[in-house]
Amino acid sequence: MTEPRPRRCGYIALLGPPNAGKSTLLNQVLKSKLAITSAKPQTTRNRIVGIHTDGTMQAVFLDTPGVHEAWTELNKAMVSRAEAAVSEADVTCWLGDMTAMARRIEAGHSALDDNDLRVAALLKKASCPVVFVANKVDVVPKELILPVIAAINEQLTPVASVPISALTGDGVAALLEELRSHLPESPLLYPEDEWAQVTERFLVAEIVREKIFHLTAQEVPYSTFVDVVRFDESERETRGLVRLYADVVVERGSQKGIVIGKGGEMLKRIGTLARKELQEVLGCRVYLELFVKVERDWTRTERGLRRVGFEA
Repeated sequence: MTEPRPRRCGYIALLGPPNAGKSTLLNQVLKSKLAITSAKPQTTRNRIVGIHTDGTMQAVFLDTPGVHEAWTELNKAMVSRAEAAVSEADVTCWLGDMTAMARRIEAGHSALDDNDLRVAALLKKASCPVVFVANKVDVVPKELILPVIAAINEQLTPVASVPISALTGDGVAALLEELRSHLPESPLLYPEDEWAQVTERFLVAEIVREKIFHLTAQEVPYSTFVDVVRFDESERETRGLVRLYADVVVERGSQKGIVIGKGGEMLKRIGTLARKELQEVLGCRVYLELFVKVERDWTRTERGLRRVGFEA
């Protein structure tokens, strides 16, 4: 009879440039919506903890903001949070956007751009093993995958390189097995049925913010945060209804006009899409009311950073 494998547990940081697919991978592993996703970069602001537990391991994933050139106090705080996650991790996944890297190789350039080099520089200082995760290989010519991995190896020596598609799930099982091999043997860090270290209030704010990312353009998504001012569960058990009231905060009056839209149409679309998804996430009917407010230059103030969970 085969002896059961010892259970391994630990923390795994997901690191990479903006839009590499970190949040998509986290959602794929958890089989649930935890991190918001968008084609726009820098969607994730906070370190989000998602917990994957199976018969052989418990992997606690730390999703992080994309590593990028920081030009505001908010951006600097986002990059600092990514660096802190690596210092806490037992293993780090460097997610690479293979579509962008392959295009650069085809054009005769280096596979790594400035943001990739920032990630490499950060990881050279890390004490934990690094696994390079070649994401989006489902849309990249196979002959370009090896040159990208060779370019990674010139910057850093990862313990493994694993090709995946976070969107479809291809290769994710192999990635989990690779990660397991680098985690320490340990008792469970969290209860087996716990899959996230975030509150429902946090998920509400993130889902509303995701719809703003999808529906608005230019600087508006990056100048917006969502503050859930009231989370009323008094009718959850009796009527299966939760009433939510949230402020959408922007930096300038012009942005307020964009979020509201002509005749309130944009705000209505944001609310409708958010409410539909929130009903699935919360498992009940949702009444959602959104208000738009201006807090001038909040991304550059101590008060603004504190309101989105950062210290100035």
